[in-house]
Amino acid sequence: MATNSSSTVKQTQTFEEYLKTHGLIQQPVFERLEAEEKKLGHAFKIDEWLIVQKIIDEEDLTQAKATFFGLPYVDLRKSSMPQEASALIPKESIVFYNFAPFSFKNNILQVALTDPTDLQALQALEFVGQKQGVQVQLYVASRTSVDVVLGKRKNLTSVVGQALQDFKTQRDKEVVAKPKVTTTENIEGAPIIRIVDVILSNAIEAKASDIHIEPSDTDVRVRYRIDGILHTSLMLPKHVHPAIISRLKILTNLKIDESRLPQDGRFHVEVAGKSVDLRVSILPLIYGEKVVMRILDKSGKVPTLEDLGVRGKALEWVLENIKKTHGIFLITGPTGSGKSTTLYSILSMINTMSVNIITLEDPVEYFIEGVNQSQINPDIGLTFAAGLRSILRQDPNVIMVGEVRDKETAELAVQAALTGHLVFSTLHTNNAIGAMPRLMDMEIEPFLLTASVNVVAAQRLVRKICMDCRKAMPMPEPVSKQLKAELAGVPEVYFEGVNVDFKEYYKGEGCDKCEKTGYRGRMGIFEVLPMTPEIQDLILAKKPNQQILEVATKLGMISMRQDGIIKVLRGETTLEEVVRVSKE
Repeated sequence: MATNSSSTVKQTQTFEEYLKTHGLIQQPVFERLEAEEKKLGHAFKIDEWLIVQKIIDEEDLTQAKATFFGLPYVDLRKSSMPQEASALIPKESIVFYNFAPFSFKNNILQVALTDPTDLQALQALEFVGQKQGVQVQLYVASRTSVDVVLGKRKNLTSVVGQALQDFKTQRDKEVVAKPKVTTTENIEGAPIIRIVDVILSNAIEAKASDIHIEPSDTDVRVRYRIDGILHTSLMLPKHVHPAIISRLKILTNLKIDESRLPQDGRFHVEVAGKSVDLRVSILPLIYGEKVVMRILDKSGKVPTLEDLGVRGKALEWVLENIKKTHGIFLITGPTGSGKSTTLYSILSMINTMSVNIITLEDPVEYFIEGVNQSQINPDIGLTFAAGLRSILRQDPNVIMVGEVRDKETAELAVQAALTGHLVFSTLHTNNAIGAMPRLMDMEIEPFLLTASVNVVAAQRLVRKICMDCRKAMPMPEPVSKQLKAELAGVPEVYFEGVNVDFKEYYKGEGCDKCEKTGYRGRMGIFEVLPMTPEIQDLILAKKPNQQILEVATKLGMISMRQDGIIKVLRGETTLEEVVRVSKE
């Protein structure tokens, strides 16, 4: 039972030639494509490039592709995958090849795909037809259509709108039957469950880090934090707010009838094959309770230091200091700046069978096999200080303390470092040099700091330019002069592989893959301060931070802002992002 015979028709011209000869795309467009490919040093897929550049509508281009390959076109943007059709194809094949089975009638299985030239996909479908004893008919659909059918682009508004209508109908029935009775069963009604489920699943699929549910006088706003920026995703009527809060409290095992005091908890969900924990914080406001949920993807892979953006002498200093057997490695920055992720990356590098690594975290964000990870619980007295005191009796080689928050934790960390342990931790300061005064403010003596601290790193997170819609732009002369001045004196090792003519920069124009933002993903900008003898002498003498900075700069240290500008020249982020996160 093979696929359509038309899928094997020999083509006498390329798709590019077809577009030209049928007047769909003019020659200057292809000349522009060739020039951009030559400039950036890599080739683009013609159809993807045309859509990204907004030269032709995606559906129009897909129809042209279908005609060219002699296959029928189908628009599935308002469709779903029927169970009887999807049951015939293994789930793994549907996901891997981006198949969209959309109909099964009279022993005919209709399947849409985006690339009719994918021979492996065609062979997989032919095998399905033979194994299931059905006839497979091929269709061509746009990537957007296929994503909708596969559930990658759920229509949040339509799903919630239908659930709200169902909720209103259910509530009207309950008012007629039992006008003054409210039960947990009512609160957990199916429409509210659907609303909460779709809020969670869309946030996870959008790779959001946080979900905010915020009540106002008239409505409820749902916002997702994606790549560090909050986006309003949904507005709900005010009357559903109590039911949504109650549903989340049930999931988190919190007190439903307590709305005057803050509450914290967590729960676990499985979405699209991902194991996800959600850390929930509920805070009473004047218009009701606000919920913030931090999304912790347990299936996430720990990135490498190079993936995070640590390069040049900063990388050399980090690698040099994680090989030591004792001392403190500090990472500083505000909440949400990626400090814990950097520590996880380092722990993964030094995690061997011969090393006993114990962590104290709040919360445990990644699970690393072979590392003994413990989560603090202040409610029962398990604080960072109490936990650190206990794990020193567990014969550790390496200790990670999630955060140095107080004098007691700082003193214990210093003592651990001075007695032969390698200690990793984080601190809330604005830059690397600010870590020393902060620890002194916790009454740690300067001579103890110089004897125990090996290196201090500071970081921020910037959004990365979407590589699918990245475009080169000429750099204005005033900006070029300013950047040259800011990078004066930066060691050459940081410029490896960087075009330093200051003539162009990059930006993302916005495409479907980045939700029209021009950004996709995040990376760090860093500054690393090594505790060399010269810097130790300045700290012992309690010299001003500016004097320490001058000596560190001579040693090869660069600021986070300079690191960010270098990443702008690399085409990895934008100057606006660097200014946003590094401005004083």
